[in-house]
Amino acid sequence: MASGSTTSSKHWTVAADGEVRLKQTLEGMGSTAPLTVFEVFKRTVDKYPKKDALKVQRGGGWKTWTWHMYYADVCAAAKSMIVLGLQPYHAVGILGFNSPEWFIADLAAIIAGGFAAGIYTTNSPEACHYVAEHSRANIIVVEDDRQLQKILAVRDRLPNLKAIVQYTGTVSSDLKKKNVYEWADFMQLGRDIPDFEVQWRIQALKPNQCATLIYTSGTTGNPKAVMISHDNMTWTAQTCINILKVVPEDELISYLPLSHVAAQMIDIHAPLATGLTVWFAQPDALKGGLVNTLREVRPTVFLGVPRVWEKMQEKMLAIGKQTTGLKKTIATWAKSIGLEGNLSLQNGRDVPWGWSIANGLVFSKIREALGLDRCRIQATAAAPITRETLEYFLSLNIPVYEIYGMSECSGPQTVSLPETYRTGSCGPSVPGTELRIMNPDKDGNGEICFRGRHVFMGYLFDEAKTREAIDDDGWLHSGDIGRVDSQGLLYITGRLKELLITAGGENVAPVPIENTVKENLPFISNCILIGDKRKFLTMLLTLRCELDDEGAPTERLSELTLHDTRKLGCNSTLVAEAILDPNIRAEIQRGIDRANHKAVSAAQRIQKWELIAGDFSIPGGELGPTLKLKRPQVVSKYAEVIERFYHGTE
Repeated sequence: MASGSTTSSKHWTVAADGEVRLKQTLEGMGSTAPLTVFEVFKRTVDKYPKKDALKVQRGGGWKTWTWHMYYADVCAAAKSMIVLGLQPYHAVGILGFNSPEWFIADLAAIIAGGFAAGIYTTNSPEACHYVAEHSRANIIVVEDDRQLQKILAVRDRLPNLKAIVQYTGTVSSDLKKKNVYEWADFMQLGRDIPDFEVQWRIQALKPNQCATLIYTSGTTGNPKAVMISHDNMTWTAQTCINILKVVPEDELISYLPLSHVAAQMIDIHAPLATGLTVWFAQPDALKGGLVNTLREVRPTVFLGVPRVWEKMQEKMLAIGKQTTGLKKTIATWAKSIGLEGNLSLQNGRDVPWGWSIANGLVFSKIREALGLDRCRIQATAAAPITRETLEYFLSLNIPVYEIYGMSECSGPQTVSLPETYRTGSCGPSVPGTELRIMNPDKDGNGEICFRGRHVFMGYLFDEAKTREAIDDDGWLHSGDIGRVDSQGLLYITGRLKELLITAGGENVAPVPIENTVKENLPFISNCILIGDKRKFLTMLLTLRCELDDEGAPTERLSELTLHDTRKLGCNSTLVAEAILDPNIRAEIQRGIDRANHKAVSAAQRIQKWELIAGDFSIPGGELGPTLKLKRPQVVSKYAEVIERFYHGTE
């Protein structure tokens, strides 16, 4: 038996071949029969064999896989992986942008008795090495030569690695001699393997064993390998489908990093359980190309991380600032009706007069322009989103439903729905799960903990971290701070690891303060509150600027920033000039003053601030793959600037 076996409990395991007790309940959603990923897949294939499953742009048109074709390719890939030497309880690493081949490799690894282990495309060679070595990857699937070179750079330090498969482009004859395969050649490797070679591995699959490894983004130290079981995936996917009322006729776009649990749950496993159709965006999706796919596909379900919604907001605001006359008057009126109407609906009141007119004249056209005119569910997850952005889309009659969760609970813990939607709330818990606020303060705020069939198995080979995460009663400790209102709706108010404790002992949650500053200063892109173990709070800020093709900030200010700064009397077009402009700095101080006016205590007021020359980004190391702020890295990178805040004061 493949091992790495170490201590396990009824609630968790850290062994590659470990099993956990299924957390079934006697009734309700938690009582359903456990299923493997293969069982769910096969059931859908048998039900919808000729229905479109996957669609991707190839050769100037859309190439389609039906559910039967999808299944056949997964089985063929599983056979090829067995030929290449994939052992049970070992990983297949996948490094590339979303594609049918990514999905096929993921499911083939699971069916062949291994683990799928996504690797972020932004990872350095060393970061790729860590995931591949830790997961004991026998095979790594890469998108192109750029990603291949990362693996080749560390290949001699990967003793478990037996082959590399590249799914786009060509491979040189020299590399082919070194077990590097093009996708078409790889798919033929198992053609002569009898079906029973795969069948016995399928029969050995158990719902309470690991199917997938999700590597956390590793904002502090090396990433942890979150072990997601078959039951974690299949039960959570089916439960979300039920509450979101997802149907086979639905269509969605796959573009978010598949190394992240949210994308895997929405893009791979929800379709696997329903038979809906997945369309793939182009690799430039997060650099601006997504809007083209949205307009062409017009999905009925759309998940965007907060930065995606913010980017949409920025572009529409920039367009709005160029609008004048009667068109501007109508748009402004409609947005006021949109926000008032949606807030009224949340509170059980009627919509105001003009609601239908505003929908017909403005909102329907905006949804069509965005490609969201058919969308029933538009959601946000993976990072905090500002109230300003939520209310902006509400003013356009586009409610963005918040989903809260983490890799360790297979994605969602709470889901905001039309009938429970409240701006700023993440909604109620997923049915069949439990949520508890541990050690609440006088305002009801405490650590958010949860329990249920969605809670992960443990961190692979890491008993200490697993014991920290899951207590003796099976409660998963999220590290997030929140409260639950009288209607059972969750509100996130902070994060324990992000909590700043000043030198005076004051606990400060940075996110609400940062959001208030950004709401007061729309030309600010990112900001980070500093003050842990310090006598007072300070802040670093960045201006919104244009990004290059790799997503790195350029020296050019964005159109929205230019519009706002010109009104302040600043004619600079470059970041380096703008950060020194006295008019911009005076406006930032006024924005900081407005934020400080809302502070609950003197200790929570920002005393000093500075503008950084470049915006935070993934290439710069300040943002993670889902555009979440990596606080330790920012503090380290700008340590010199931060120390100047406190020089001579401490």
